[in-house]
Parts: sequence; C-alpha cells; structure tokens
Amino acid sequence: MAQETDLFTRIDSTKKSYLKTKSTAPKHTAEVGPRIIKLPEGVVPDYVKLTPYQEFCWRTMGKLVTNRMKPNPKLELQLLQAHMRLRCEEFTAFVWMTTLLVLVVAGLIAMFMGGAFIAFLGVEAGMVLLFSIMIVILPPILTYVVLNSSPGSKAKTRMRDINKRMGAAMSFISAMASADVNIDIIFKELSRQPIYGEIKNEAEWITRDTELLGTDILSAIGRAAQRTPSPRFQEFLQGVVTTTTSGGQLKPYFLQKAEQFEKESKLEIRAQLETLGLMAETFVTVVVAFPLFLIVIMAIMAITPGTGGDSGMTILLLYLVVGLMVPFSQFGFIFFIWNTTKESTM
Repeated sequence: MAQETDLFTRIDSTKKSYLKTKSTAPKHTAEVGPRIIKLPEGVVPDYVKLTPYQEFCWRTMGKLVTNRMKPNPKLELQLLQAHMRLRCEEFTAFVWMTTLLVLVVAGLIAMFMGGAFIAFLGVEAGMVLLFSIMIVILPPILTYVVLNSSPGSKAKTRMRDINKRMGAAMSFISAMASADVNIDIIFKELSRQPIYGEIKNEAEWITRDTELLGTDILSAIGRAAQRTPSPRFQEFLQGVVTTTTSGGQLKPYFLQKAEQFEKESKLEIRAQLETLGLMAETFVTVVVAFPLFLIVIMAIMAITPGTGGDSGMTILLLYLVVGLMVPFSQFGFIFFIWNTTKESTM
C-alpha cells in the first residue's frame, strides 16, 4: 500500500511537466543581436551622399518641397529605374532651386542686354521688351522641363543598354545553368561581369537583396522585375519566378530565352542597317544637294541686278545658310549616325 502511494505521488508531481506545451521555434534573446553580414576584406560600405550643390538645394528648398509636394509614384519609379540615388523630395528641391537660379540669372542678363541695346544700338523699346521677356521666360522653362525629364531619359538609356546586351547575357546565363549552377550564384557571377553593362547592375541589386538584405532569391528577382526599365528583362525575370514556382526546370527555359533573344538581336541589327541606309540617302539629299543648290541660287540673286530683291538681305541670308544651316545639319546627322552605330555595337 505504501508503494502504491509513492507511485501515485510521483505521477502527480510530474503531471504538470507533461502537460506543458513546448515550442520548437528558436528563442530570440538579446544575446543573438542583429544579422551579421560578412564582407570581403578591404571592402568599404558605400554611403549615399548628396553633392554640395544638392545639399544646398535641400537645405534651401527642402521645407517648401515637403509642404507643397504631392506624392508622385511615377517620379519615384523613374528615379529607381534610372539608379539615381535621390529621394523624390531631394530631386524636386534640386529642380526647383536650379530653375529659380536660372530665372534670376536670365533676368540679370535680360536687364543688361536690354540696356545695352537701347543705349548703344538704339533699338526700339518694344523690341527690347519682347527680347527681354523671351530671355527671362524661355531658359527657366527649358531648365525645368529638361531636369524633370532627366530620370525618364536615363531610365530609357538604361533600357536600351539592357535590350542590346540581352542576347549575350542569356548565353552566359544558359551556360551557367547547363553546369547545374544555382540561380543565385548565376546572378552573383553575372554581377561580376562588366561587359554586360546595365544587366550587370541589375544583377548586382539582386545579389544585394539576397546577401545583404536577407531576401530569398525569388523575392529578389520579383523586386528586380518591378524596378527594371526594360520590358524584355522584366518578362525574363517574371518567367524565372513563374517557372520556379510552378515546378518547371530553369535550364530549358534559359536555353529557349537565349535562342529567342539571339534571333531578336539579329532582326534589330538588320532594321538598324536599313535605317542607316535611309539616313545616308537623306543626308545626301538634304545636307549636300539642297544647300548646294540654295547657295548657288542665292549667290546668283545677290550678284544679279534688277532681280527685285535686296542684295544686302540676300547676302545676309547666304551667310546664315553657309555659317549656320550647313554646319548644324551636318553635325546633327553625324551625331545621329554615331549614336545609332554606338548602340548597335553595345
């Protein structure tokens, strides 16, 4: 009887410990601390810093911009796609301050030139006023428009660079996938290849998200698809996520994309060659033949008496054609052809 009593006593004493719920999740204590990131030896963190002029613009216009500026998701996306390390408020303060400074400088120039025209050249006050208004209004408007469109322009430049290098980058990715390399290692190796231009920068951001921010590779690729300026690269990244989540194999997908982008690049090069041929014919017609005939006709009109026109005005127009029209048209065509051939050889 005493043994049974001891048995029941021991069961009662251990019942509470058996009924307790034990958690298998790791316990987070203050001793764990933040996530440790190991960087290679000699690497210095890169901090986003404003230039002295941008800091001046932010200190001067920051409070006004914060109070008056409305949310602008489009500008935020353009800054992200252009890899411009500025917040929307900082960029807006930079644009507003620069426009204001250009307005002040344009006003001073208009006052100085207007006074000089009236005092030394005897130009009418109405013409001087019209000229001054144009000087005061046009430069600030052009400055505001150009600066506001600069993020979109840089994003489009990055998009063209990405599209030009997609074929070569897909060949690299498919070769790595054929060796059964993991997708995160593929993008890490791609981020170390400077020959792929902006695709290398996009791969750097994916590697940053996975290794520094602790994001899984699929989430990092999904974020990259949302912020990339190239629809083709976005489609490729979304296809990677879709293929992986649906249980497909990435190796056939990469090989298919490499073949697709190779064919598309050949078609684009053929279209660019046709465009260059059309521009060459236009150059001969507009820049060479037309100015030549115009110069000959105007020279004959200037030296022939009784043609019913003012010879002095004709000579002035002839100078303008020879000194301005011909050089600027040639430089414009040369720049366009140079830019087109540069993009085609990226």
